[in-house]
Amino acid sequence: MSLRDKIETDYKNALKSKDKDKISTYRLILSGMKNLDIVNRSSTEKKETDEDDIKKLLKKMIKQRSESIEFYKKSNRNDLLEIEQVEVNVLSEYLPKQLGEGETKKICSEIIEKTGASSIKDMGKVMGELKKNYSDSIDFSKAGTIIKEILNK
Repeated sequence: MSLRDKIETDYKNALKSKDKDKISTYRLILSGMKNLDIVNRSSTEKKETDEDDIKKLLKKMIKQRSESIEFYKKSNRNDLLEIEQVEVNVLSEYLPKQLGEGETKKICSEIIEKTGASSIKDMGKVMGELKKNYSDSIDFSKAGTIIKEILNK
């Protein structure tokens, strides 16, 4: 079953179970996918929306909600924070499991060693290698912080 089909099926199940939180999140996802379809059809390449496009959309949506969560924490808006957290949980279901901080640190260290990176100027090389090998499983904002820490030592 494709990612698109799984999301649509889960949306229908949420409608049947009348889960309002999930319904609104699925509607946001489906709306985003429709926008992607339109953009892809109207671009010069005229391509079909594939799994990678949908994964990028989901990652972008998670990033937006994570930023909102941080803002709501600072503002003590727990009501809005909970809504955003539910949305992040639903969105995360469709992406591969992200590596933890320890695993990310280990991988970053290995790639820094492998590429021979020695300063912040080499960060692009390291990030490029990470994206090539671990694009689905690493949180790149965490990885960027870790790489900066290691290279600044």
